[in-house]
Amino acid sequence: MTGGISGIGIFFFLFIVGITLFVTYLASKNTKSTTDFYTAGGGLKGWQNGIAIAGDYLSAASFLGIAGAIALTGFDGFFYSIGYLVAYLVVLYIVAEPLRNLGKYTLADMITSRFNQKKIRGTAAVSSIVIVLFYMIAQLVGAGALIQLLLGIDYMWAVILVGVMMTIYVLWGGMGATSWVQIIKASLLMLGTVLISVLVLVQFNFNISEMFTYVKTHNPHGEAYLNPGVKYTNGIDTMSMMIALVLGTAGLPHILMRFFTVKDAKTARSSVVTATWIVGVFYILTIFLGFGAAAFVGTDKILAANPAGNMAAPLLAEYLGGDILLSFICAVAFATILAVVAGLVLSGASAFAHDIYAQIIKKGKVTDRQQMLAARYASLGVSILSIILALGAQSLNVAFLVSLAFCIAASANLPVIIYTIYYKKFNTTGAMAAMVTGLASALILVAVSPNVWGPEGGTAIFVGTALFPLTNPAIVSVPLGFLAGWIGSLIGAKADAKKYAEVTVKANTGSGISGSVDH
Repeated sequence: MTGGISGIGIFFFLFIVGITLFVTYLASKNTKSTTDFYTAGGGLKGWQNGIAIAGDYLSAASFLGIAGAIALTGFDGFFYSIGYLVAYLVVLYIVAEPLRNLGKYTLADMITSRFNQKKIRGTAAVSSIVIVLFYMIAQLVGAGALIQLLLGIDYMWAVILVGVMMTIYVLWGGMGATSWVQIIKASLLMLGTVLISVLVLVQFNFNISEMFTYVKTHNPHGEAYLNPGVKYTNGIDTMSMMIALVLGTAGLPHILMRFFTVKDAKTARSSVVTATWIVGVFYILTIFLGFGAAAFVGTDKILAANPAGNMAAPLLAEYLGGDILLSFICAVAFATILAVVAGLVLSGASAFAHDIYAQIIKKGKVTDRQQMLAARYASLGVSILSIILALGAQSLNVAFLVSLAFCIAASANLPVIIYTIYYKKFNTTGAMAAMVTGLASALILVAVSPNVWGPEGGTAIFVGTALFPLTNPAIVSVPLGFLAGWIGSLIGAKADAKKYAEVTVKANTGSGISGSVDH
């Protein structure tokens, strides 16, 4: 890989872009109302939404980042795979059905089904937008670096290219187009991952034991490569990161929004089951991607292409299948980025247009046409802001932004979701306390962490001494979010027992729900 790919690579890129644009064109014909724009009319089948959820969740960080992390650090790189996969059990058993039964378009809808107050809706919307921006910047910076390397174009134009594409998907096709782009992307990603994994196993005569023996004797870490501790030497820091990954998914707005695209809670649950199988298979296969890269590409070549190891999978594809497989995998990585950022734009736009504009500014007195227009303007605004921030973040160490997004989701959103559904004494004061404390503690602790302050130039954003020792503050901020919600509920006004009973029945049975729920 020398800073550009062949004509066949350009063909794969154009082919995928052409398919997704055609899908967007078809979806735009069916996007006539706010329900269509936000939730594809709630008409997706369980298996369709399950594949789309997997497409939304399996980001470039998963495909490129985890493969590189396993290749370079062995078992420690696999921590991410474990965390991301286990996270879906939390979503499946705790969040999916009640969220679908209580919500309409956004997380704030679900919370205000019990506390119909503007300040709660506004805070939930702000939390969602902050998470979306952190996640989006990381994706766009990664996209810019990847496309710059593969196509040989300038970073700025690479970011703008991805930004324009994601804006087109959302602006014209809404959730319908975004869902089908994610379905296409998930299918291509699984195809590419399975193909590489099989080719790796062929090299070892389908003997997994032989593969393990080979990699531990052909890498700089030796026996330690197959054990934890190569990268993560601080057990508390590792635990904190895993808390963020496992609990954060259940609070990510672009994942939660997908549960409103199906007709009922039963279908929402089947969506998560489908997504869990796809995500599970993918993360197991990351072992073969990582070990294959370690065995056949080598640590030196991986680090030379990208210090973080993000080019391990493309380099492995080049080794196993030459220019054709490399081109296909690079095009799949491009599609992966497009699908994820489109989902992020849509969730950020819905938080602003539906929660802030329609419900707070207009007090619910807004026509369908006005809200559609606001949603499209919000999509454009989120896209432009994300592009500008990503252009300014090129030289920064932004790897921690994704884990920070998970941390905020687990600290600010998850406590409110769980308390809203399961805690009888939960009240407005508790809801505000949980969201504000979770959000503020995560942001403040990261601002004084080793990700931001490092002893030497190049190791972090600023040179200096970190006041907080952990790279991810979830082990502190998540309990603070839950604690603040509990204390706030004790000192605030008495909770409405009748409303809680109503919410409990609706959350568990879906009683009184027909299509999307309105509040």
